[in-house]
Amino acid sequence: MQIILLDKVANLGSLGDVVKVKDGYARNFLIPTKRARRATEAAIKEFEGRRAELEKVAAEKLAAAEAVGEKMTGITTVVSQKAGVDGRLFGSVTNHDIAEALGKQGFQVAKAQVRMPNGPLKAVGEFPVAVAIHHDVVVEVTVKVVGEQD
Repeated sequence: MQIILLDKVANLGSLGDVVKVKDGYARNFLIPTKRARRATEAAIKEFEGRRAELEKVAAEKLAAAEAVGEKMTGITTVVSQKAGVDGRLFGSVTNHDIAEALGKQGFQVAKAQVRMPNGPLKAVGEFPVAVAIHHDVVVEVTVKVVGEQD
C-alpha cells in the first residue's frame, strides 16, 4: 500500500515521504495513529496544502523534546530493589521502574521511551540507560540500583 507519512517514523521515512508498506502495517498502526494517510491524488494535494503547518508542529515537538533533554542530561535516578548479600537482585529493574523513578523526579517518560538494549538490570550498581524523548533526541541517564536487605 502506498502511503504518505504525516510524521517521522523510525526505519521508514520522514514527514511527506511517499512509501510502500504492507497493508496490515498501514491499516492497523500507521493510519489509526495518524502517522500516515493513503497516498491518493486528493490526499497528496491536501498534504501539500498543509505541509507548512505539519512541519511547524513537528518543529515545535522537537524543540520541546530538546528542552526536556537538556534538563534530563546527566540526571542520576535511584531505584531500590530487594537484593541478596552478593549484590544480585531477587527481581530486576525494568524500563517501567526507571520510567516511574524519572516520573517522581518530574520528567514525564513513558516506559517505551526507556531503551535497555541489554535487558533488565539484575545487579546493584550504576548503569547508563538511554531515554528516547523524541526520534532525534536520545538522552543518557544514570540509573543507580540500590539493594534493600531485610
